Amino acid sequence: MAKKIDPELKKIGSYLDLEDSAIFSIPEYQRAYSWEIKQCDKLWQDILDFIDSDGSDPYFFGTIIINCQDNDKKLSLIDGQQRTTTFILLCKALLLRIIQAIDETKKDEESEDLTYGLKKKRDRLIQILFKVSDSQILSVLKDLESAPVGQILENNSINELYKTELQTIINSSNFEKAEQRVEKIKYKQKDNKYTNFFRNFKFFYTKLEGLTPSEANVFAEFILDKSEIIEIRSWNIEQAITMFNSLNSDGMPLLDSDIISAKLYSNSGEDREGFNKKWSEFKKIILNLEEDKITDIDNVLKQYMYINRSQSKEYISEKGSINVTTPGLRRFYTETNSELLQNPLKLTAQLLKVAKIWYQIKDYSIMKLCSKFNENLNLYLMSYLFRYEVDEITENLVIDFAENLLKLFAILELVDTGYSSSKFKTFLFGLNIKLVDKNISLSEIKDIISTHINKEWNREEIEIAARDYTKNPLVFLNEYIVCKENEEKFMLPEKYEIEHIMPRSGKNIDQIREDAGIADKEEFLEIVNKLGNKILLEEDINRSIGNSWFRSKIQNSIKEKKGYKDSIFVQAKQIVKEFENQVNPLWTVQDIEKRTKAEAKKITDFIFE
Repeated sequence: MAKKIDPELKKIGSYLDLEDSAIFSIPEYQRAYSWEIKQCDKLWQDILDFIDSDGSDPYFFGTIIINCQDNDKKLSLIDGQQRTTTFILLCKALLLRIIQAIDETKKDEESEDLTYGLKKKRDRLIQILFKVSDSQILSVLKDLESAPVGQILENNSINELYKTELQTIINSSNFEKAEQRVEKIKYKQKDNKYTNFFRNFKFFYTKLEGLTPSEANVFAEFILDKSEIIEIRSWNIEQAITMFNSLNSDGMPLLDSDIISAKLYSNSGEDREGFNKKWSEFKKIILNLEEDKITDIDNVLKQYMYINRSQSKEYISEKGSINVTTPGLRRFYTETNSELLQNPLKLTAQLLKVAKIWYQIKDYSIMKLCSKFNENLNLYLMSYLFRYEVDEITENLVIDFAENLLKLFAILELVDTGYSSSKFKTFLFGLNIKLVDKNISLSEIKDIISTHINKEWNREEIEIAARDYTKNPLVFLNEYIVCKENEEKFMLPEKYEIEHIMPRSGKNIDQIREDAGIADKEEFLEIVNKLGNKILLEEDINRSIGNSWFRSKIQNSIKEKKGYKDSIFVQAKQIVKEFENQVNPLWTVQDIEKRTKAEAKKITDFIFE
């Protein structure tokens, strides 16, 4: 009888260690490799936190769904291509670090055990990445360029422009060779010219360089043998896709919050009726917040954890150094700070206050702006707001503080440094001590943030980075800044979209590109995503005029769903005002560059104000 489904809990090392003739395969319909440094940074922090926690249970990285083909030799990744690709890049960076670590320890007789352990992990990583036998490991070490090696993953996605990039990195004998051989994207500068594959590989390589040989040895052990996934193999593609849709629509149970609430209930004793009433009120608000996609119970638990740890200065040493290691929710509430669970009514009241603050501020336009940036911004926003009673909080109060956080998180959008770096996480952990302290004024907090920004970053370099910026969060910040300049209220309606003034595609695109003065298609794709070519626009209007001529957009109103006129968005109205009196208005590459330069300056002025 044909096999149907085979779920198996596997260590990462075992999952990646394929048989000689087996290979991971990314199907044609899958998206391109899209993980960026922020996802890798979170993965890195999760691993370090897990190592530091010294927990006895393995760390779980989720479920991966595979459709088995060609007699189980082709392992088609239905769900898990982003994680699998990232694990492979991490393993390659780890292999290079371990090779370096062996050279650092092999001459030290006292480190023989460590050297032996490093060599064992080196050989294992070589077998995983290059699919070679024990007898071939030495030839790989001697000359990777000519060694007979196998392939661990093939990419068939029609959406992936850099199908061979992963293999190029794997087959490079060192970091410098990889950097020379990988793709360089035209019209990009500095690290932006590299693909996500190399940027993420470089992120891990740089992080691992900071580990001692002993730490690298422990890190390799945790990755290969103490981290797990559930691998679900299916032999029916429809069944595999159904499982994928089911897991992604229903989600996994919120185990941490379930356990925490169960312990609170258990500890409530004679106060159980009061606890049930308070917890019921808390859950009701949480459900409303979840329905509005504002926050959830796990985030509220995390935010209060940050508040509590800052109030007690838990992570500050006697000498004043900051430890940014963060325990998981379950460990924080049930182990390191289990006394919190001994007073269920008090803890629930604190969690309820956090939820009520969210309910109070959820419709503020500044919060809709903040939601476009790194999610960690909310941790520090809530720490500051928690010092107030709920009825004391106003929109102006939130704006006055949130703008300062936005400056720092706008920089995070522009620099090739993850949130976990000392310029962000370490600084913010130190700042959080002051955010929860009612005796520290907002003016003092503003000075601390301003001083840090001016010390750590160069204004000119940030402005240059803003000119090259092609993502979306700063488009929202631009609209906000322009609203302030014009003393208008920043608003985001229920439905809106990012409008490309010069369309990215459509039936008229060749003529539009010619009118704009752009001959090179690659240059067009780079130009079209810059800040100067993007504005916010009502969703229905944006979709109805998506690839229209610029003159049509300028001369018609949103009332007929044909143009920018009468839009609620200030930047759309400004463009109409600038071009509406021209006989034949054109939107050219010069207009995009001019506007990009101006928008980049506005953002830089806002940051360094």
